[in-house]
Amino acid sequence: MNADFWAGLATGLALIVAIGSQNAFVLRCGIRREHVLPIVLFCAASDALLIAAGVGGAGALLRGNALLLDITRYGGALFLASYGMLAARRAWVGGHLQAGNHSTGSLRTALAACFAFTFLNPHVYLDTVVLLGTVASQRGETGRWVFGAGAMCGSLLWFSALGFGARLLAPWFEKPLAWRILDCLIALVMLALAASLLRG
Repeated sequence: MNADFWAGLATGLALIVAIGSQNAFVLRCGIRREHVLPIVLFCAASDALLIAAGVGGAGALLRGNALLLDITRYGGALFLASYGMLAARRAWVGGHLQAGNHSTGSLRTALAACFAFTFLNPHVYLDTVVLLGTVASQRGETGRWVFGAGAMCGSLLWFSALGFGARLLAPWFEKPLAWRILDCLIALVMLALAASLLRG
């Protein structure tokens, strides 16, 4: 495992470990032990597809275009810094995750809900296709795919922990302090990545 993989893993985790409807849904399925494996696999596979599209498309678009590379690098740094500041604000204000806001029902209904939480959320495309693709493109032809693989592993690890460990994690995640700690870590990772982009 090299630095590109670990950077991708950290970035992927930082982007998906946040209070949101998809995580609340996965957590609730895990707590009730309803369709946990299909839901975890669907979320991880969806992220992997979007990350691959971002890494592949952004890399192909940016190669050989110094101006576009600079624009995306500085734009990515600005977005990362903004994202980091928002995470820092969430850590300051606090929050918690209510796992009981969604109903699952049949597997078909659960997957349909998961599809909506994933593909009807514009932030998903911003995080995976645009942001991860831009950060990955700074790491060379081989490094960007290693970075993407790390981000995919981060997604799989998070959804597996959230789904299968939900009975243990749920009480902790309902406490504002837990989300403050996570958001602090997210802020640190995002700001560090923004700084690395600016250094070139």
